[in-house]
Amino acid sequence: MNQHTAPTRRTVAKGALLAAAATLLGPTATATAKAAAPAALRLPGPTGPHPVGLRTFALTDTSRNDPWEPALGVREVMISVLYPARTVRDRPRAPQLTPAEAGEFAGLAPMVRPGLPAAGVDWGAVLTHGHVDAPALPGRRPVLVYSPGGGDSRTLGTTLAEDLASHGRIVVLVDHPGDASQVELPSGMRWTVLRGNPDPATFRTMIDTRVADIRFVLDRLGSLPLAPVMDLRRIGVYGHSAGGTAAVHALATDDRLAAGVNLEGYLDLDPDLLEGLDRPLLMFRTDGFAGAARIARSWAGVPARRVPLAESNHWVFGDYAFLVPQLQAAGLVTAAARAALIGPADPAAAVHAVRRGTRSFFARHLQAPAPPARGRHAPQ
Repeated sequence: MNQHTAPTRRTVAKGALLAAAATLLGPTATATAKAAAPAALRLPGPTGPHPVGLRTFALTDTSRNDPWEPALGVREVMISVLYPARTVRDRPRAPQLTPAEAGEFAGLAPMVRPGLPAAGVDWGAVLTHGHVDAPALPGRRPVLVYSPGGGDSRTLGTTLAEDLASHGRIVVLVDHPGDASQVELPSGMRWTVLRGNPDPATFRTMIDTRVADIRFVLDRLGSLPLAPVMDLRRIGVYGHSAGGTAAVHALATDDRLAAGVNLEGYLDLDPDLLEGLDRPLLMFRTDGFAGAARIARSWAGVPARRVPLAESNHWVFGDYAFLVPQLQAAGLVTAAARAALIGPADPAAAVHAVRRGTRSFFARHLQAPAPPARGRHAPQ
């Protein structure tokens, strides 16, 4: 006799997501995608002088419960740390997603990001330029903490993070289980609870949870094996969409963070908190985002430099900027879907502006403290 395990909340949620995706796509689109040969996707390399190392850590916060899975009794967080490497010889490049995550994302992709194909993509074959466990380049370097867009896993922000690491920064990518599409944790796979755009209560929970995740990661940085190369006096934060919202809220409430970058995240949850923000903030926005009016309203009065990106859309800030054009070239994404995801134009200009702007902003605001004066009248 076959025995079957009773479905858990996680399996029910996953089944609902996959069923919704199938309904949205319809049988014709799904059959067409399945008939296509798997698309081989590539991510561009970083532009800096240093090769990039990568290490992944599972962290458990026993001081709080998971709002999406209360039965857990703790909050689990996955992070990836990218850093300048001394050498990458004999160190393999890490896949963007683990095999298990790639298998889950293959089914969830069109639900999480409408317009992505339901099949025909080998997501597990996408390689990053981070070399697993490569030895770190000596010297203490500034640390940047990244929070991804709502529904995204941390590794969909890989290319910007690798570029920052190749220019001498240490970048910590934070996954937020429960609203990320999927996260492979030591305790098992977690799937997103999101069904389209979150309602106000869900969005509030997302941001509060993400800010708490960021603060927890900051607490743990000093105990990581890579702590000897981290300058914990120079920490910045950046994020995309919901991650941008969380990054700015963390910046406003945690003195360990010296500067932040908001990649098109709403700022209307706590306007009084942000009006008095006294730390450097850079904000990017696209001209194609459907939430542009809300962005404009919510950014009014926030002291920050603003950078517009022409002919771009909301997901151009992440790895979709490179993946979607390749999927369109393979016949797996329509021109309309591309425009809705990253914009109709070549994303090269937007990507260059975000990379260069983010690098220069953090270089300016996370400078090393000046050495003490040693002149004739300097204190000894």
